[in-house]
Amino acid sequence: MARWVRRRAGAGRVQAIANQKAGVLERYRITRAEADRAAWTVDGEGRRLEGAAAINRVLTEMPGIWPAIASIYRIHPIAAVEEAFYRWFARSRSRFQRWGTRPECDEPEAGCA
Repeated sequence: MARWVRRRAGAGRVQAIANQKAGVLERYRITRAEADRAAWTVDGEGRRLEGAAAINRVLTEMPGIWPAIASIYRIHPIAAVEEAFYRWFARSRSRFQRWGTRPECDEPEAGCA
């Protein structure tokens, strides 16, 4: 996800960092268990979001159609469905590696701990 965001986000809008990089969890006060459970966003004021809420927050900063797509998260029933899907996906993420998705830290040049 971090690579996808970096390729598409406008310059300086979003800083996407793999949670396995040295010092990241400590810097943003996220535990290993929290990072393993979900994606997180931390804004400039220290507000933290996880899971589908975090993904939608990032999408609001992307160019093009992404903010409009993220805006439907504000509709409660849709947010509930997105959160349930996110929890399923997070538990099942290793299944998607066969489709060619690789965690960023599996790349030799990633610099992860």
